[in-house]
Amino acid sequence: MQRALSILLGLVAVLLALGVVIHGFKPPAAIGIDPTVRDGSADALATGDSAAQLRSAIDLVGATEDAGTLWPDLSNGTVRIDGGPGSSLFDGTQVPPLPLSVPRTIRFGVAVISYAGAQPTPIGNRPSSRSKAAARSLAESLLQVAQQDFHAAVLQGDSGSSDDVGRVKLGILEPAPEYVLFTLPVDKVGGPVETPHGFWIVKRLE
Repeated sequence: MQRALSILLGLVAVLLALGVVIHGFKPPAAIGIDPTVRDGSADALATGDSAAQLRSAIDLVGATEDAGTLWPDLSNGTVRIDGGPGSSLFDGTQVPPLPLSVPRTIRFGVAVISYAGAQPTPIGNRPSSRSKAAARSLAESLLQVAQQDFHAAVLQGDSGSSDDVGRVKLGILEPAPEYVLFTLPVDKVGGPVETPHGFWIVKRLE
C-alpha cells in the first residue's frame, strides 16, 4: 500500500513538472536578417526589430571573419542610427545606400583631425582644443597632402592617426565614414568625412 502511494505521488509530481514546462515554453527566436529587408538600406534601419536583425548579422559576420582592428570599440557590434556626427557626408548631403557588392570587412589607414567636443579615439588621447571650423579647414587642406603622400598626412594628423588601423566590419561605423570607406577602391584616399572622433581622411588598404 505504501509503495503504491509513493508511485502515485511520484507520477503526480512528474505530471505537475511537465505542466509547468509546457506552460512556460516559448519557441526560439529566429536568428539573422529577414530576407524581405534589404541589408544596409534605410528601410533596414527604420524599426528597432530591423536594427536588431542588422546587429545580429554583424555578429554572425564577426564570428566567421577576423576583424583584427586596433580600435576595439569599432568592433563592439553597436549600430548607429541617429543623426549625430557621421550621419551626412562632408558637404551636408544625405548618405547614399551602399552598393550590394561592398565587402564585409576592409582594412584602412586614417588621418584624424580632431576638435574640441569630439570623442577621443580608442588608441589616442583627448581631442584637440581647436574649433570645429578650424578642424574642417585643416581636413580640407590635409586631403591634398594625403593624395600625394598618405603617410605625411598621418604624421600631421592628431592622436589616433595611423597608416594601418586594421580591419573594420560593415555596419560598425556611422553611415558617412562607412560609405566613404567601403566604396573606396583599394589604395585610394577618401574624405574628409565627419565622425564622432573628428574629421577623417582615410585610405583603403584592402
